[in-house]
Amino acid sequence: MSTRRFDVLLDDKKIGWTFLENADAPMGVVTGRIYFIDIDSGYGFLKAYCEEHCIEIITENPDQQLIATSAMAPLSVVSPEGIEIKGQSVNIEGMDQDYFEIFILGIPYPFFEQQFGHHVNKYRGE
Repeated sequence: MSTRRFDVLLDDKKIGWTFLENADAPMGVVTGRIYFIDIDSGYGFLKAYCEEHCIEIITENPDQQLIATSAMAPLSVVSPEGIEIKGQSVNIEGMDQDYFEIFILGIPYPFFEQQFGHHVNKYRGE
């Protein structure tokens, strides 16, 4: 796993961080567990934000406090070097009783390989 810690921002405010520890290198996809900062309920926070900003909720189960958002344009992920990791879509899913994960889909090459060479090497078996 990479030890690079990426900031997760919503409306340019840091809401947490992630290692972006998982990837589908050929597809330009990275994912990682989110460690929220000062947010007691990821479910409550995301539900309220999505409702207030008209962001579609793809899946929701209030009893399990489970939620999956559609693409969230105001959501961004920034590397330790201050570089925004841009893809075609960024979204979050998870549940309070387990954890939340951020997904960045469609990160273009060669940028993907520059930022996530360890994921590319793992895919290639190196």
